[in-house]
Amino acid sequence: MAGQQKAFGWAATDPSGVLSPFHFSRRENGAEDVTIKVLYCGVCHSDLHNAKNEWGFTNYPLVPGHEMVGLVTKTGENVQKFKVGDRVGVGVIVGSCRTCSICEQDLENYCPKLVFTYNALDKDGTKTYGGYSDIIVVDQHFVLRFPDNIPSDSGAPLLCAGITVYSPMKYYGMTDQPGKHLGVAGLGGLGHVAVKFGKAFGLKVTVISRSSDKEDEAINKLGADAFIVSSDPAQLKAALGTIDFIIDTIAAVHSLAPLLGLLKMNGKLITVGLPNKPLELPIFPLVLGRKLVGGSDIGGIKETQEMLDFCGKHGITSDIELIRMDEINTAMERLAKSDVRYRFVIDVRNSLVNT
Repeated sequence: MAGQQKAFGWAATDPSGVLSPFHFSRRENGAEDVTIKVLYCGVCHSDLHNAKNEWGFTNYPLVPGHEMVGLVTKTGENVQKFKVGDRVGVGVIVGSCRTCSICEQDLENYCPKLVFTYNALDKDGTKTYGGYSDIIVVDQHFVLRFPDNIPSDSGAPLLCAGITVYSPMKYYGMTDQPGKHLGVAGLGGLGHVAVKFGKAFGLKVTVISRSSDKEDEAINKLGADAFIVSSDPAQLKAALGTIDFIIDTIAAVHSLAPLLGLLKMNGKLITVGLPNKPLELPIFPLVLGRKLVGGSDIGGIKETQEMLDFCGKHGITSDIELIRMDEINTAMERLAKSDVRYRFVIDVRNSLVNT
């Protein structure tokens, strides 16, 4: 059996989703591998879904976490991109076939054989465990350079939340049309980064939320131009047919009809949230307005690096609440209630105590 490295983290062991200390092993560094000491790890809504098996394919025990920033502690003999001491990032995927037509387009995230950072099987047949842990071993191709001017803690969520909204903005034509109108549905971990990207791309940005609780923050802190309360029929009516693009980041079951009504003719509604039940799609608004509903799932490694470099150039980070590892269960309870501004990040280095 190949050598192994001892690792320690926190894991969920059943659908209660409660996490507790967990000892396990990582593979020993291979020729193409980088061993990374995890400093910070963001808490994504998909971590909550997976911990509770809400999508139905969790394999326990589960160590969540796919928004990691850390320091390289060991490199394999074929590693050229990184050296010991480098600050790096690891996102949602740690493997793909690298040979199919999709991978050849630098879209490893859509590869049929992609390997998720946790709750999957790696290339050597071992189970993948995520960033709620002290170390991780990753093939160098899936490790990202982290911009010098981006803080490790507030930069960590960019590895998932950032690329999840950057990729569709680029693919669906939002990055080169300054002055166009972007709606951001849901002002959470994804939505608040989408607002920042939208402004950096020169778009007019309107936040769409079910209540007015975040209106002041959206406009005066994040720089949004306007705010629509989606539960207010008068506000929806006043904004009918005024928006070119909407990025729907809402992770709960919700109606798409009001969002489609806000779009102009030829408008695009792009969904990136992942509710645990299907959404109803009304067809008449699509047909009568030649509108489009699309989706998007993170980005490939090349595009993720591009996104990080863009954030470095424009000083874009996530707004975070920094927590200790032993506060993760409380954080998960709050996340389920959307009670966070706007992303929890675990201070792994200073709070993961090996017991």
